[in-house]
Amino acid sequence: MPHYRISRSAQGALAMALAAGVLTPIATAGTASAAAPRPVCSSTKSGLAAKLTKDITAALKGRQATAAVALRDKSTGTVCTLRPDQKYDSASVVKVTVLGTLLWDAQKSKRKLTQRETKLATAMITKSDNDATSTLWKQLGATRVKNFLRAAGMTKTVPGSGGYWGLTQITARDEQQLLHLLTTKNKVLTDASRSYILGLMNKVVTAQRWGTPAGAPSSTKIHVKNGWLSRSTHGWRVHSIGAFTGGGKDYTITVLTHDNRTMQDGVNAIQAVARAVHKDLRPSTSKSAPRYAPTRTPQETHPQVPR
Repeated sequence: MPHYRISRSAQGALAMALAAGVLTPIATAGTASAAAPRPVCSSTKSGLAAKLTKDITAALKGRQATAAVALRDKSTGTVCTLRPDQKYDSASVVKVTVLGTLLWDAQKSKRKLTQRETKLATAMITKSDNDATSTLWKQLGATRVKNFLRAAGMTKTVPGSGGYWGLTQITARDEQQLLHLLTTKNKVLTDASRSYILGLMNKVVTAQRWGTPAGAPSSTKIHVKNGWLSRSTHGWRVHSIGAFTGGGKDYTITVLTHDNRTMQDGVNAIQAVARAVHKDLRPSTSKSAPRYAPTRTPQETHPQVPR
């Protein structure tokens, strides 16, 4: 490495500057030179943005997970984002996109889903059936999926190639855009299509109702889809997207994670964030009214993808 000389006067000035705190020495290798990013929140409700920022940060503190968080609450004009554009392998949360594509394509032909498609869609969402997803993915093809993503404004999502739908690249911002389409009248999905998707997300089997529903007030209607996948890089990917309605509230939560040592680590991280969000958005819930507590973690086989 070359050496560069500086004059005695320059050396003296540098030493004085460091002593006065004007300059900061460069961190050495192995030193944490930058703190983990904090969520960026805004709200029309006084104090809520600061509280969410503090509580989401606390929920993720000390965890291995690299988490992306996105939140939108219509009633208070609240929005929070953390790593909104970081890409993650989708695992099974892409199944909502698959169903959205199927319905969007059917709308263009002004047709209803066939009995076969209805059966496959129900299994795909409510039980996270992988075979049903593969069948619909093959039927639709990459071009239709890409066209739906373009119409939906999900500009950063990239469908998995070679039939590996579980390796679709997703972002928290795009997943929030999808949830926004499901919960708001729009020109992409008809009211009937939106209602159909949300209806299936509300009927997800008990063993898969973990994640973003954790801590939701008992009066809240839950719509959820989760995903989980382990690979040789980034450990476990564990994700959860949810829409919550009722009691004058209408909000959506996306939490995507990877770098988890175990699946349960990812579930725990997501649920810590979810409990903080539900508590901050719905603080007036009576102490006597129970909040939703998922019963157990699913043991379903994750998508078959290259390790």
